[in-house]
Amino acid sequence: MTDAPAPADPQPWLLRTVLPATQRRTAAELADELDLGAAGAHDKRSAFWTMLTLASVVATAGVLGDSTATVIGAMIIAPLSTPIMGIALGVATGSRRTSFRSIGFVAAGTALVVAVGALASVAVPATSDLLANSQIAARTSPGLLDLVAAMATGVAGAVALARRDVAAVLPGVAIAISLVPPLAVVGVCLGRGAVGLALGALVLFASNLLALVLAGTLLFAAVAAGGGRDGRRGEHRRAYVAIGALLLVVGVPLLANTAAGYLLHVLTARVQTAADAWVQQVPGAEVVGVDLVSDELHVQVRTPDPDPPVARLLDALEGQVPAGLDVVVVTEQGERIEVGTTR
Repeated sequence: MTDAPAPADPQPWLLRTVLPATQRRTAAELADELDLGAAGAHDKRSAFWTMLTLASVVATAGVLGDSTATVIGAMIIAPLSTPIMGIALGVATGSRRTSFRSIGFVAAGTALVVAVGALASVAVPATSDLLANSQIAARTSPGLLDLVAAMATGVAGAVALARRDVAAVLPGVAIAISLVPPLAVVGVCLGRGAVGLALGALVLFASNLLALVLAGTLLFAAVAAGGGRDGRRGEHRRAYVAIGALLLVVGVPLLANTAAGYLLHVLTARVQTAADAWVQQVPGAEVVGVDLVSDELHVQVRTPDPDPPVARLLDALEGQVPAGLDVVVVTEQGERIEVGTTR
């Protein structure tokens, strides 16, 4: 008597390729790893809070010291993605207990990291402008590409968790999806009173969090990680809509910030071109940089002429930039020369 052939995997071809049935973890295995309230809860929670506290200190030190290597170390240590993926698993399997418990850990962990960053920024004297710190500047003005990267990283993390044979990629996922460093930046900025910058870093964290939850939820549900029952489909659909709506709410400011960054790049490029043509009239002069500060265009120049013909700069900018911007020439000696208003 011959053995009966193994039943065909009912999942679509793409899912069978990404998550082969032979390597697919069960819902129980995922819950044991992602639910901090499951079996061995005391040990899991002890490890979570210990590692998150250490990651907060390391991330804050890296941000305040403007050290990329230190910040990357905090990313590897940080366990915050565990309860975030726990939210995704709870939604995918219809387990409200897992979802709400994981949300509680994420909220408490978020508060811990922000508090560490704020306390450290108050204790350490400020030595420079916050935006001069590359770790802060890189996380306070997120764009649409950050959201795209977060979605792709979320899928990679969910695949790594759902497969038995690719867990080795998780450290790379931890580095790619920035969770603790933006929260450390939120705390540092709040400690210095820079609420606007703190809000920008918080938007980055929120976009990464929601992207992780959405990507994880879709993947865990698509492979029936929890053996989803038909009665849960409507509940799952509502959860997807809610997460997608939140992601859209976060995505709108990211899109606006990306558009603003592009327009600013176009504007400064036009000013740079016009200013380069202008300084050619002064032998030995060059344009060092162009900045838009509020409603002022700052053209930084290095010139041997103490009185460069600034009036010609305004003529060169006519039609290249919007009207109503005040143009200021800043020399390498720090002298400000008021040129006039663009027309």
